[in-house]
Order: sequence, then structure tokens, then C-alpha cells
Amino acid sequence: MSFDTIAVLGAGAWGTALANCAARAGRKVVLWMRNAEVAAAMRKSRASPRLRGIAIDAAVTPTAELADVMTADTVLIVVPAQALRSVAAALKGLRAGVPVVACAKGIERGTRRFMTEIIAECVPGAVPAILSGPSFADDVARGLPTAVTLAAPAEAAAAALARALGSATFRPYRSTDVRGVEIGGAAKNVLAIAAGIVAGRGLGASAAAALTTRGFVELTRFGRAYGARIETLTGLSGLGDLILTCSSAQSRNFSLGVALGKGESPQLAPEGEKLAEGAFTAAVLVEMATTRGVDMPIAAAVAAILDKTLSVDDAIEALLTRPFRAEA
Repeated sequence: MSFDTIAVLGAGAWGTALANCAARAGRKVVLWMRNAEVAAAMRKSRASPRLRGIAIDAAVTPTAELADVMTADTVLIVVPAQALRSVAAALKGLRAGVPVVACAKGIERGTRRFMTEIIAECVPGAVPAILSGPSFADDVARGLPTAVTLAAPAEAAAAALARALGSATFRPYRSTDVRGVEIGGAAKNVLAIAAGIVAGRGLGASAAAALTTRGFVELTRFGRAYGARIETLTGLSGLGDLILTCSSAQSRNFSLGVALGKGESPQLAPEGEKLAEGAFTAAVLVEMATTRGVDMPIAAAVAAILDKTLSVDDAIEALLTRPFRAEA
């Protein structure tokens, strides 16, 4: 399989970063957005309003024309998880066999669908895939060393996609465990909010380490209940991404948690790049855990705090007064 032309749908920080990344890998890139005026401005200035100080690679063509996307060899959908369905639906005319890679980390509310399931529903004939892992848009855009996981149902497709996007500084590790990669990305966002609450409340480094470790146990329980492989959950898209987002203010989910821990009432879906995916995933993650009998007390506490049915102090007290038990 040869992927000479790549279309990136979504010109936010992460979409622009991945477009530059694909260009560095030697691909021709179409960067699609809905706003024609913004696309024209980006073509002229070679700059993104979402990535200050980062030049758009010469091999990247910003566009608002969907027809430019339909001839691509592969498509990356880089929009928030709850918006992925509406964007994927616009690709119904895509020719069969083209890989469509979800680059969002979440689960759709209401339907409880994972990102590749939405792609399969909306784009019949496409090859659904997922890209996830410990990565910040600014690092990737600047060409700083980054490793992620790229999963597709077939080994050959996963390997070809990894080669198409990979470069000296962007290292996609291939996998066929699509569900495991999706679960790691979705669950870690919720747990990162919890880690931020710990930091915002000033509970200390020991509590932060305990929270991250026990959070990983929850992620693993959930993943195994939904068919994920343990090596995926302990890899880049699981443990690796959890470590990154539970320890850095660059993470929007962690920052949201910090604000909650300080007693602030942050807006859950601000404009542009401030959106924290975990705020939308928490409730559905807990619903799905309950369906399979998976115990996720940390995730449940985050969901209750976000729904304003439990205060931060009451959530902390509830977690600290759970019965003593064997580590497992």
C-alpha cells in the first residue's frame, strides 16, 4: 500500500501538527477545514491561528473544498470525539478501501460508540484505524521526538500507515488491537482530570503517584472487559499516554482538573483549543463500566464532580475511606 497523498480533516492545533508531520514524512497533504476564509488566509500566511510560531509546511495545502479530500490515499479525522460523526458523515462518497484514521480520544455520548465504530457506520467501505499515544500538538509540530500507536484491523494496513506517517522524530508503533488503543486514549483523559484535581487541591506528589497508579488499574480493568490486549494497555497508547496527561499542565484534561481542585467552575467546552475531551467521556465511560461490572471508583468520582452531584471534598473523602484491600 502506498499513501502518497494524505488528507487531514480538522485544522486545530493537533490537525495542523499532524499535517506538518505527514509532510515531513514526504507526503503531499491536504488540510481541510469548514471555513473558506480561514483556509485562504492560511494558504497565504503559511501560519496557523492555533499553533503560534509554527510555519505550515510547503507540502501542506489548506482547503475548505471537500472534493480535495476525496482523492486522498488516506484520511485523518482530527476533530473532537463528539464531533467526529458529523465530519465522517461527509465522507460517504469516499472510494472503498481508503483508510480513515481517527485521531480523537473519546467515546461518543448517547451511542457509546468508539471512534472507529463511528467511521465504519458513516463511511462504508473505508478501513477504520486509530492513532493515539503520548503526544502534545506543539511538540509534534516542532518536530520534537514523539512515539505513538497506530492501529488498524489488519497488520499490513497498520504497517503501511505507520510507514506513511513515520519520520525520524515521529515514531508510530503499529498494532492490530484497535479497541485497546481507543480505550487507552479515552480512559486516560478522565483519569487526567482526577490527577489535576489532586494537584489543584495540593494533595502532594505521593497522592499524585497513587492516583495515577490506581487509575491505571481502572483503565486495565475496563480495557480487559472490552477485549483489549494487556500489552496495548501497558504500551504507549495506554500507560504512556496516562503518564503524560496526568503530569503536565499542557494537558487540557489535567488543567481542567486543577481548576476543579482549586474550587473554580471552569467552562467545560470553551472555544477552540481549550476543549477537554475527558469532560465528555467521563459519564459514558462509567456507564459502560457499570454495564460490564467493572469497578472504576476514580472515574466515577470524576463523572460525579463534573455532573455536580458530588463535591470535590466529598469525592476525596469517599475514595480515602474505601475499605482496605489487597493490591490487584
